[in-house]
Amino acid sequence: MLDEAVAALDVSVQAQILNLLADIRERTGIGYLFITHDLGVVRCVTDDVVVMRHGRIVEAGPTARVLASPEHPYTRLLLESVPRPGWDPRGIAAARRAL
Repeated sequence: MLDEAVAALDVSVQAQILNLLADIRERTGIGYLFITHDLGVVRCVTDDVVVMRHGRIVEAGPTARVLASPEHPYTRLLLESVPRPGWDPRGIAAARRAL
């Protein structure tokens, strides 16, 4: 189990650690339970994802599908929370409170 294993690391060190974990996984077939709030890391290192809210699973499935076509409103809000041009953090916060 890896709980926020690369969260406090510099991006280049994160990449090194994630590459090392991928190499270990490829060589040994080991599986990881990777707990993170970083959707970039999720996209990069997982085959399947589970989205939790208040300790309950709200969505689960193949990572590519969940991130490309989220079905649950909370998953959509998580994806909308990633900063980008036109990002509206206040609107997202209000929507999260309304769920």
